[in-house]
Amino acid sequence: MNAAFYLASQSPRRHELLAQAGLRFAPLSVSVDETPRAREAGLDYVRRVVDEKLAAALAAAPTELPVLVADTEVIFDGKALGKPRDAAHAEKMLEQLSGETHSVVTRVVVGLGTRRDHVETTTHITFAPLTFAQIQRYCASGEPMGKAGAYAIQGEAAGFVLSLSGSLTGVPNAIALSKATIGNIRQNLFWAFAYNVVLI
Repeated sequence: MNAAFYLASQSPRRHELLAQAGLRFAPLSVSVDETPRAREAGLDYVRRVVDEKLAAALAAAPTELPVLVADTEVIFDGKALGKPRDAAHAEKMLEQLSGETHSVVTRVVVGLGTRRDHVETTTHITFAPLTFAQIQRYCASGEPMGKAGAYAIQGEAAGFVLSLSGSLTGVPNAIALSKATIGNIRQNLFWAFAYNVVLI
C-alpha cells in the first residue's frame, strides 16, 4: 500500500499511533542541529527546530508527498530544557521542575511544495514537590531518557502532576492525524489541515 505522506520523526510513539490509526506513511530520517542558540527563547527554539526539520525533510523526500514534522519541548523559566544527556542530567531537570510550573509546547508542521501549515498547543503543568529519592528512583527506571524535560506523562511521571492547565493532548510524545487530514492535503485542500489535526 502506497504511503500518503512522509513522517519525519524518530519517535516510536508517533509511529505507533499513526499506524494504529490506519494511516499510510513512510518514515523519513533527517538530522538538524538542535543546539539552542545563545539567549534563544524556548518557544523560538521549538519553532526554529521544527521548521528546520521540515526544510531538511522536504529536501530529502524522494517523491512529492506531504511531509509531517512534529516536536514537543518542555519550557521552564523561558528556556527549552531539551532531552537529558544521562541520568544525572535527568535528575537535575526534574529538580528544576519539582514544585514548579512549566510549559509543554507541541508544534506540528506539514509541508508540500512551497505550502506550509502548522498547529501549536501549549499546556501548563505544575509538579508537586519531589523528594530526591523519588527523582532518583524515577531516573533509575530509564523512563526519562529521550524525553523532553526528562519525563513522560503517560508513565510514572503522571503521579508528579499537581495541576494541569490546557490540553493534555499536547503533552510529550502524543500525536496523530485524522485520515481526513491527509486526504485533504493530497487533494490540495491544504489549509484544511489546521482544522483537522487531532492531538491524542
